[in-house]
Amino acid sequence: MAAYLRGMTCLLSFGRNEVLKREIEYIVDPRRYVRGLRRTPVKVLFPGGDTDIIHKVPKNQTGRHDNKKRSLEKKLKEPNANVSLEAERETHEKSLFSNHTNSSGNATPTWEKTKDLIGGLSFERAYPGDKRLARVVSVARSRTFREHQGKILLEGRRLICDALKAGANPQMVFFSTVERLRELPLDKLKRATLVKVKFDDIKIWSDLVAPQGVIAIFSRPDPTRLQFPQDQSGQSVPLSLICDNVRDPGNLGTILRCAAAAGCQEILLTKGCVDAWEPKVLRAAMGAHFHIPIFPSLDWDDIQKQLPKPVTVHIADNCSSSVRGAAMDTELKMPNKTTKAGDYGWVRNGPNHKHISYEDYDSDSDVEDSGFVPCKVDTKLYHESWAQKSTAIVIGGETHGLSLEAFQLAEKTAGQRLFIPVVPGVDSLNSAMAASILLFEGRRQLLNIMETSEKRAKSKLKLQSS
Repeated sequence: MAAYLRGMTCLLSFGRNEVLKREIEYIVDPRRYVRGLRRTPVKVLFPGGDTDIIHKVPKNQTGRHDNKKRSLEKKLKEPNANVSLEAERETHEKSLFSNHTNSSGNATPTWEKTKDLIGGLSFERAYPGDKRLARVVSVARSRTFREHQGKILLEGRRLICDALKAGANPQMVFFSTVERLRELPLDKLKRATLVKVKFDDIKIWSDLVAPQGVIAIFSRPDPTRLQFPQDQSGQSVPLSLICDNVRDPGNLGTILRCAAAAGCQEILLTKGCVDAWEPKVLRAAMGAHFHIPIFPSLDWDDIQKQLPKPVTVHIADNCSSSVRGAAMDTELKMPNKTTKAGDYGWVRNGPNHKHISYEDYDSDSDVEDSGFVPCKVDTKLYHESWAQKSTAIVIGGETHGLSLEAFQLAEKTAGQRLFIPVVPGVDSLNSAMAASILLFEGRRQLLNIMETSEKRAKSKLKLQSS
């Protein structure tokens, strides 16, 4: 009997718990959902990315308006209600409506749009899922889109400041913190769209190991419209650089940096070169794009028109000592054999094509019997006298070398092959290293010529005055 009673007690307690549990679920859940429906949001996220704040009306203020409205309605229902009460109700309704209208009379919502200002400029905040940064960066990294849409991507404070100082046109600037934006000249960003994004988003799309937290999109600059530093232009020498088939971004960027440091007047790039506005080239050049005019994707006819008149064009002989010795031995042993450009190891057999882009440009074609025979151009050591009043140097790529058009232009202008000797067993120098040696040697020779001419002019003036 006792066992039976204990079992019934357990059963009743279990059933009671189940009933209470179900009852609690049935009663508590609707309260929770109703409480959630009654909540008023503090912020509203719109598709445009603007965060708007809702200004709540104080409860005591709403209660006061409601009580006043009820009292007026009761008085109007009375038989002795006069016109003054009706006018009082109308003024009360107008006062309520005026709280939600602006000066123009148009009704406005209960939220007001907040604007972020810095230095007099307004900027946007990227909302979650904003793909503008990813879309713009992916477009700017493609050479085809850069050329068709006329946009370039610059990353880092120094590079962006150099571009703004040179007069480049900014379109959009992405930054992670307000401090990063303050580091830029704000007076030159009035026409640009400023967008504040998370640093993690910039880190994802940045090519740098340690991103600086600022990325800018500029219109593709025109070298004829940029404003270069006056102090640098005053130190320039009549020296031009022509890059032929330089396809390595690091090499081209280093060459541009050396040319700017040597005080060259201009840089001309053939169609076989890598794009000068590629991110890797920009990083290696360290702002040289905005210190010296750069004319990309030129034909050899355009190069001849761009060069000053008169000019002497020299070519850099990047042939190693072993290849040079083998070629000279072949000439001595077989004087009647026709020598091709490829036998020297520093010039291509075939010419450059006029209508060709970098992606499908292939200068390593098997054209051994193309019929092009290089002209005779004398060789001279780099430290000997070769620079004149107006000089140009052609630097070829390491893999494909110089084109025949460069060789023919050197012969046409009475130029020479500049040779940098190296110890036996060592291959030819890097293109950027050879360019830096020749550029600074050319600068030294041109400065000596300019100093000599100035001394002669002064001596003539003294003789005439005496």
